[in-house]
Amino acid sequence: MGWLSAGDGYEVALVEGRVAARATSGRAAGRQLKSLPRALKDHPEVDRLRRFAEWLERHATACVAQADAWMVSSLPVPTGLLARVWPDEAWQSALRDLVVVGDDPDDVGFLRGATDTGELRLVNLDGETVRIAPRTVTLPHPVLLPDLDDLRDFAAELGMVQRVEQIHRAVWRQPGDLRAKATEVRDFAGGSFRSRFALAARASSLGYRVSGGYATARVRDGGRSLESSVWIGEPYWDSEVETGALTWRDQDGRALPLGEVGPVAWSEGMRMAAALYAGRVIEEGKNA
Repeated sequence: MGWLSAGDGYEVALVEGRVAARATSGRAAGRQLKSLPRALKDHPEVDRLRRFAEWLERHATACVAQADAWMVSSLPVPTGLLARVWPDEAWQSALRDLVVVGDDPDDVGFLRGATDTGELRLVNLDGETVRIAPRTVTLPHPVLLPDLDDLRDFAAELGMVQRVEQIHRAVWRQPGDLRAKATEVRDFAGGSFRSRFALAARASSLGYRVSGGYATARVRDGGRSLESSVWIGEPYWDSEVETGALTWRDQDGRALPLGEVGPVAWSEGMRMAAALYAGRVIEEGKNA
């Protein structure tokens, strides 16, 4: 974005998301000033740039949130859509280096670019740049990636940093000894918090929905909408509270036997329960 005139002797612009000023006359002409002069603090052009910066920040946050939603639920995303949004710096930042899979499971790699013709440019595990143009692609949840460890090692070698937590996302896999009729997991039950408000606040800060006495997370898994929930105490309860069991329900509200919970819903539910439990009060002298 170019520099804009802002009164006598100054120009302003957005520099790294903040309003900056430079003098247009005198010995400092052409040099960016260390701080915004007092005379410009209430200038209309400065106010306009501040509001634009706030919009850009909200837009960038929304792009990351949408890409995260695609990834968590492994939803098919039109290749043409990714190609159209790629020129937008906020979208590009959110999507760059995400693992993408095409029609062929072997068409997998880190997204590095998109062309005007709708092709996606990927770097595969052999370090080769390949181009794919299927109708849709997926940004898979890491629990679905068979080469997750190799992808993590390769990303570390290249210094890749994902804005959307994908390959370094904590994953949990279902154990093979699940009881047939069991409907709850208590691995992270019993975490003590000084109040229900503190536990609910932690859930909200981590991005989980608080509804009634539960913290919940909803994902699509294998074409089904499933909701995992952890008991966090009765609303308006002011005294000490403990995390409860982790359970899953389908879109009709039916409690699912653990064996019917898909891999993504299982991993995301366990991730939520573990994150809540990690904020518990640990008494001095007791192991964490």
